Amino acid sequence: MLHLDPSYQLSPSTDDESNYISDEIMHFNAGKVPFTQKETPIFKKYVIKEEGNVIAGINAVMYHWGILYIDELFVAETHRDKQLGSYLLKKVEEEAKVLGATLAHLDTFDFQAKDFYLKQGYVIFGVLDDCPPGHQRFYLKKIF
Repeated sequence: MLHLDPSYQLSPSTDDESNYISDEIMHFNAGKVPFTQKETPIFKKYVIKEEGNVIAGINAVMYHWGILYIDELFVAETHRDKQLGSYLLKKVEEEAKVLGATLAHLDTFDFQAKDFYLKQGYVIFGVLDDCPPGHQRFYLKKIF
């Protein structure tokens, strides 16, 4: 096992320390590839309700270089095959394109929605096998 020099102290990070790490990475990245968005991140979050109950939703974010990341897309089982997922995905893609996005990406598992995203024009660019054990995690992208 690798040992830490005794002059250093390892401890769980506070929220402020965690934010410091994120800020330092962001500043480093900006020095290598300038950010192309004035506002970053730009969150795109929507829900669809029926009788006041959430039946579908999407959480997405457009980050530093006009790149859209689809974090989560959910449709209740009772409302699948009604184009709700397609509607939400298209909505955030179109809004991102208006803001200058040229690329969207996401990841999904073999037991989730890989085939849905392929039908929406996404292509697989990476796969992790046994993540979780016995399954695959797919990384997909879509060029606008």
